[in-house]
Order: sequence, then structure tokens, then C-alpha cells
Amino acid sequence: MRTKQLLGISYEKFTDLVDSAKKCHEEEQQKREQSKIRIHRRGGGRKEILSIPEQVCLCLFYLRQIPTFEVLGISFGISKTEANDTFHNWRKIFRKILPASLLEQVGIRKVI
Repeated sequence: MRTKQLLGISYEKFTDLVDSAKKCHEEEQQKREQSKIRIHRRGGGRKEILSIPEQVCLCLFYLRQIPTFEVLGISFGISKTEANDTFHNWRKIFRKILPASLLEQVGIRKVI
């Protein structure tokens, strides 16, 4: 019930979306990995702060509530820059797995 109020979708749909997004995210990473020229060993670098379900939740929360990235970052315990980067990275994946009409509604809200 709480999921529907906060994110606009049921928990079952959320878990399905997380599974689809995770699959698409892994495919994108594999494509990037194949074309990358490695200097450092694989697995190096900064670890992600949020898990994939948390990142998907952040994006859905933003699309539903349209808070500032500062408020979004505070809500998820990350910086506003991290919230902005996370949203825009996952938005590209959502554009592939969701119908365009759902994402276009965000653009309409910003114009009004």
C-alpha cells in the first residue's frame, strides 16, 4: 500500500520493474566493458552507495513527487549531485523498458 502512495505503482510492479531495469543495466555495462580499454583491474573504483532497487526507487520517487535533487539526496542519504547523476543514468534505462508516454509526462509537468 505504501509503495503505491509513494511511487505510484504496486510493490509487485516495482519488483518487476527492478528486475527488468537490472537486466537492462547489466547489458549496458557489458557493452561498455567490451569497448573499454582497461588500465586498472576490474572492480576498482568507488563503490555505489545505493543498491539497484534503491536507485530504481529513487527514480520512481522523483518521477512521482518531483522534489529538488537536494531533497531527493537527503531522503536517500546521498548528495544532490549523486541523486542527479543516479536519476539521469537510470532515466536512460527507463526510456528503453517503459512506454514513452510515462516518461513524457515528466516533461509536461515541468513545462506547466
